[in-house]
Amino acid sequence: MSVKRIFAVLVTLALLAWFVSAGQWSALGALIRETPIGSLAIAAAGFGLSYLLRALRVWDEFRHDASGRFGACLRIVLIHNAMVNVVPFRGGEAAFPILLARNFGTPLGRAVASLVWFRLQDAFVVMALALGIWPGLPAWLRAAGMLAVVITAFGLPRWARRAHAWHEGSPWQARLGRLRNAFANSTRHARFGWLWTIANWSVKLAAQAWLLSVLLSASIVVGAAGALGAELAAILPVQGVAGFGTYEAGAAAALLPNGIDFETGLQVALALHLFVIACSCGAGALAWLAGLGMPSAPKQGIDRQ
Repeated sequence: MSVKRIFAVLVTLALLAWFVSAGQWSALGALIRETPIGSLAIAAAGFGLSYLLRALRVWDEFRHDASGRFGACLRIVLIHNAMVNVVPFRGGEAAFPILLARNFGTPLGRAVASLVWFRLQDAFVVMALALGIWPGLPAWLRAAGMLAVVITAFGLPRWARRAHAWHEGSPWQARLGRLRNAFANSTRHARFGWLWTIANWSVKLAAQAWLLSVLLSASIVVGAAGALGAELAAILPVQGVAGFGTYEAGAAAALLPNGIDFETGLQVALALHLFVIACSCGAGALAWLAGLGMPSAPKQGIDRQ
């Protein structure tokens, strides 16, 4: 087992140890029971809209492969999202290229490159939002950080599209060259990729901020800080098992400047995390059931760009 995986397990075990030793079971149960059903419904509706926006991003990116089948794109997004939330060590990410190949016959290299670009876009948008609204940052640091994010976000596709001779090198370099070409293609295909990404994250963070503000009986601004902290932790290279530990710690740390003690922050972040997983797994299960019996797409060569 790698050092990163060992660290991930330790982080998750640390959260579990705190939860058990501090007798948080009853407190968490009371917190969930006291949350108004209407507030949970609003948050769930926000997550649902977020799923639709993600499906639109996939449909826009793979519109030629999908041939107008938005429902298939939605099923892919829902199942992939559920897998990412429950499979340890980000193993659920593998569901995306597998589902694209099964439903549309999308080549592996094309699907993996698009997934990488999706995740990069996610990271850029979350970092830009954090720089824009994080309290206490000097104006010069906000401006410099935003400029760096924008330059990197628009510079990477341009770099990938430049002419190169990687295919003439070693076998490993040739494979990297094919991935680079696939990445370059994936950045060309989506007409409104940035629009879907920004809209998705705006809705997703708003839904999480709303639920956190209800759980804390605080303002939506306080909830937004916790939601942003949790999502920033989610893009770190080292994650807890299924995100447990790092997600909660990120939210709790972001809530500290707003006067929320770390223990309370962990508790409400865990409640939010469980709700997010429940929504994603429920939606993923429905999508899986809806797709039973559907024919698979013909297999394509994995190296076709």
